[in-house]
Amino acid sequence: MSRRYTLMMVPDRSSKVRRVRVSKSTLWFFLSICMLVVAVIGVGVFHYLTVIDQVGENWDLKQQNLQLRHRLVSLHEKVASIENVLDRVQRFDTKLRTITQLNDPKRHLALGPVDIRSGSDYQADGSESVAPLVRAIGENPHLAISLLGKQLDEMASEAEKREGSIRQLETYLRGQKARLASTPSVWPARGWVTSGFGMRPDPYTGKRVMHRGLDIANQEGVPIVSPARGVVTFKGISGGYGKLLIIDHGYEIRTRYGHLNEFKVSVGDHVERGEIIGNIGNSGRSTGPHLHYEVEVNGVCENPKSFILED
Repeated sequence: MSRRYTLMMVPDRSSKVRRVRVSKSTLWFFLSICMLVVAVIGVGVFHYLTVIDQVGENWDLKQQNLQLRHRLVSLHEKVASIENVLDRVQRFDTKLRTITQLNDPKRHLALGPVDIRSGSDYQADGSESVAPLVRAIGENPHLAISLLGKQLDEMASEAEKREGSIRQLETYLRGQKARLASTPSVWPARGWVTSGFGMRPDPYTGKRVMHRGLDIANQEGVPIVSPARGVVTFKGISGGYGKLLIIDHGYEIRTRYGHLNEFKVSVGDHVERGEIIGNIGNSGRSTGPHLHYEVEVNGVCENPKSFILED
């Protein structure tokens, strides 16, 4: 005979006492159910707390990734800024070599600008392809760090090459102070370049002719300055040039200034860079007030813009 248990429920005051008789197996079944419910609730609470903890960790990771991406974007902008500086240095280096004729084969000075843009990481127009880095910043910050590190290494190598090129120039230029003082390197007048060096339609005939200088337009009377040290060798009227001034800077370099309004110097005068030599005018074969400026080297007219170091 199975053992039974009696459960007594005693209400308050006058209510009758209730008795419930249950077998041992029923009691154990009830207790098992209670223990199972408690266990399920415990597992559920533990799982909930674990999920909450993971959600917190995921949130922290998202914030860290967001901060990392912001830092990568900032670094990328700094890299782009450095690239622009290096590009300006390269252009400046090229201009210096042009005006000092360091790349003139007749003078056996084949020191042309170092070509640092020939790698596969640069596009045909000379600008670096940054598409992989931009994509990596959004998709894989760790890959972006690797790409950025590689890019910085390449820029360090590029800067080292550029430093070597500049040192070559420095060594040469230290012994060329007199030549530099006599080499045109600044704008002869302020204004607007209305016609550049090269082929163009003649303003009177419409035929394509060679324009051997720069036309710089401005109001009559605007001062014209000498772009370098030299000696005035011609002052007077010369055909289509109108009032023309010629300065010999030595080293087979001469400059011409056409369509002047008036002269401020005379033949034989020694002038320095920045000294006023005349005023813009409209004399000769001219369609409006402007300065026609030419630079001649070894008897050949060259693009004056190649000699101007100012922006």
